[in-house]
Amino acid sequence: MRRIEFHNRVEEMEEITRLLDTEPTLITFIYGPINSGKTELINNLIKNLPKSQKVFYINLRGRFISNYDEFIKFLFDVEHVERYERIKEFLKPVVNVLPESYSGIPIPKDVFLKLFKEKEVEDAFVYIETVLRAFYKNGYPPVLVIDELQVIGDLKVDDLLIYKLFNFFIRLTKELHLAHVFTISSDSLFIEEVHSEAMLEGRCRYLLVDDFDRETTAAFLEKYGFTADEKAVAWEYCGGKPICLVELVNTEKNRKGKAEEMLKIRKGQIEEIVYSLEARDKEMFDAAMRLLSEFIGKEKVRYKYISDEIKFLVGKNIIFADSVDKELKPQSRLNLLAIREVMKNA
Repeated sequence: MRRIEFHNRVEEMEEITRLLDTEPTLITFIYGPINSGKTELINNLIKNLPKSQKVFYINLRGRFISNYDEFIKFLFDVEHVERYERIKEFLKPVVNVLPESYSGIPIPKDVFLKLFKEKEVEDAFVYIETVLRAFYKNGYPPVLVIDELQVIGDLKVDDLLIYKLFNFFIRLTKELHLAHVFTISSDSLFIEEVHSEAMLEGRCRYLLVDDFDRETTAAFLEKYGFTADEKAVAWEYCGGKPICLVELVNTEKNRKGKAEEMLKIRKGQIEEIVYSLEARDKEMFDAAMRLLSEFIGKEKVRYKYISDEIKFLVGKNIIFADSVDKELKPQSRLNLLAIREVMKNA
């Protein structure tokens, strides 16, 4: 089975490595279009970090979290710590015998069940802070990573849980300088909300992980024996979208035909999404079509605020909203071409 290797994220890797070499001061939001390689970047980084850094990686991808119990379940790693020492030993200098990374915050089963029973979010945060302090004091600077944070964006525990988390992250970074905190999201509507959140002003930074540029794309395809013509086809249809390029890599014959097929499929999907809106909400349909028409001659469009039509098209993963630069662009080169094809017949 062919495995596609992690490829050239030098600039982003250097930026994150530089941050990890400094004292924690800000929350880092890693964002970008869907399938641009954010999770792959972090996973590769974790593999290559020095063993002295302990990583707590919590992946909420594909999870449906509707209540406190489900949140606690995914926040902590009960099974992992049970293979090692009890919590009394864990909080001593034996942290150096534990793994370099975890799929959650390690916690003994009895403590975990207690948090389930009492349902106090603050108690969970106190426990996490205690664990991170144990690592920090023993020379193992902790790194907390939460992937797809937007999953809990609407979850309420007394108040919105996301605000409690933000306050906790601010405490870990800006106030205590105890741990680096990275959150990852492809949901540009969520990032827009985060960017406009007053409580995070001066307390966070944003790192865009975008599709490959042309040079990086060519270098990636070179490893898989693409001819000059095939590289040109790949760039024309896929741009630097990693997942789209992988599709062409896995198609060893008639790669142009495969690219045309992908465009045809995506055009049909966008037509279905947009034109099914016409019968339900003609006003919204007209606004969405006006917005899409701007991409006929442009690759990026400026915006001032998230209007209903932007929210609709972003929510359907047709366009991506970069809240930092206040720009809209299709989620991929393939989407751009599909939008233009749809608008030809509009």
